[in-house]
Amino acid sequence: MLALTAAERLARAAHDLRLGLPVGVQAGDGLWLIAAIETLGRARWEAMRGFGAPVLALTSWRAETLHIPVYDTDLVRVELPRSAGLNWLKAVADPSIDLATPLKGPFKAARGGEVGAHRAAITLCKKAHLLPAVFVVEAKALPEGLLLLDAEDIANAATTRLQEVSSARVPLEVSKLGRVHVFRPDDGSEEHYAIEIGSPDRSQPVLARLHSACFTGDLMGSLKCDCGPQLRAALAQIGKEGAGVLLYMNQEGRGIGLANKMRAYSLQDQGFDTVEANHRLGFEDDERNFELGAQMLKALGFKAVRLLTNNPKKLAKMNSSGVAVAERVALKVGENPHNVEYLSVKAQKSGHLL
Repeated sequence: MLALTAAERLARAAHDLRLGLPVGVQAGDGLWLIAAIETLGRARWEAMRGFGAPVLALTSWRAETLHIPVYDTDLVRVELPRSAGLNWLKAVADPSIDLATPLKGPFKAARGGEVGAHRAAITLCKKAHLLPAVFVVEAKALPEGLLLLDAEDIANAATTRLQEVSSARVPLEVSKLGRVHVFRPDDGSEEHYAIEIGSPDRSQPVLARLHSACFTGDLMGSLKCDCGPQLRAALAQIGKEGAGVLLYMNQEGRGIGLANKMRAYSLQDQGFDTVEANHRLGFEDDERNFELGAQMLKALGFKAVRLLTNNPKKLAKMNSSGVAVAERVALKVGENPHNVEYLSVKAQKSGHLL
């Protein structure tokens, strides 16, 4: 009963990768050691090189940027040239420094063989909010002290479940009748919050907003996005109506984390749009999980919503997760000279209803 579950192993593995520790992954009949390039230190890099022929696993998005042929659908395994050192690996992994390190190729992609461990490694890096670039080497045995996972367990990881752990009354500027509910995921990741205003009727569609955390926009007043104005406008509208709920989801930077979001901003300064920047980093254009929002709503007793959003994906996810969308309430605020192109990309490439 004290042994770790598959979900607990996955959560611990993501934390180990953030620490710069390698992790063992079983796939097929083989055993691989994986390490996130972003956090891998020189001593462990040298130790792992001694196990065999290493490869660098990247997503197909990053491979496209580097003009590497993709033979494994969603990822590529780059065979390391003999001259490749740790600095070379880090330069290949991080597109925000491409201009400073332009000469990295030519690249040779591996073909055939087992790729389960490589795919699992990229999944773990994304979970850890690290660049999805992984040093992978096959091993005959797991070094003492390292965590071991099964690639299938990672691929088939169960949906994260949320549990409310506390709530309290919090008077707000928009309403003195505020209450904050804190939800904790069973995988130990970031907590999420539901800000309930008034006493919404659970038998009627509730005015609701799913808002993803944006440190720069929500707290710093950044003009690069419309997040801060959307947050304040949603709270104001809920306060004006006297009842509703705002779900504050800790999914910074469309789910890639603040560090990677800043890398994306650096790429935007080089002329790439929001979607292109995420792809160059190796991510999908949106890595968020809106199903978690549906879980919170249902836990609070809501079965239907009037959703404050411009994002059709949120509407679809609510409906498919058992929360009926009775109405979409438009939220068009925050346009300024600094984010006009950003909003245009959201409409043209992400389908936002602007």
